[in-house]
Amino acid sequence: MAEEKITLKLAMVSIPADPVQPDYAAVAQKQPSAASLKWGRFIGQTCLLAMIIGLSIGCYFVISHYFVQSVQVVGQSMVPTLQPDNHYLLNRWAFHNRDPKVGEVVVLRDPADQGISVKRVIATDGQSVLLKDGKVFINGKEFKESYLLPNTHTYTYSQAKEQFITCGKDQYFVLGDNRQVSIDSRVYGAVPRENILGLVVLR
Repeated sequence: MAEEKITLKLAMVSIPADPVQPDYAAVAQKQPSAASLKWGRFIGQTCLLAMIIGLSIGCYFVISHYFVQSVQVVGQSMVPTLQPDNHYLLNRWAFHNRDPKVGEVVVLRDPADQGISVKRVIATDGQSVLLKDGKVFINGKEFKESYLLPNTHTYTYSQAKEQFITCGKDQYFVLGDNRQVSIDSRVYGAVPRENILGLVVLR
């Protein structure tokens, strides 16, 4: 049998006598300084604070515009139910899924001057209101109002002794509880549904 010959080839590798050392000075220059770190941290905290303030303002706007907000009563048109200068809660979401009901106290946009006022709903769409002899009649029946002060009368603001109004579709007849000083539907007529902004939460 022939013998196999194994040949090994050895390669020589030269090792440099002085290996290259890393430039620690160049590496140190690439690291951010303490001042840069503080400045970056300050900018990050400022941006976070601005974001929190922005979210807070946005949440307040959404809640106060669509859900609940505080309102202050100015004037005496709703005495004794609401006292002047007192604060009450306005539920703006109350009429999102339903219509205002008779007897509820609402905040509305005054049709006369486009100001904001507080009144009580006396009649809704399709109902007729008759003011006669100081009394209120709804669909021909006297309307009992236990929330009024004793001996409170509801007179017209015209020379006529009687006033008759029928609420049309999505219209509401409103009155202030202090009938002697309240400017209400006796002056500007029935109020359209879109003018009613929300329900006053009575304590």
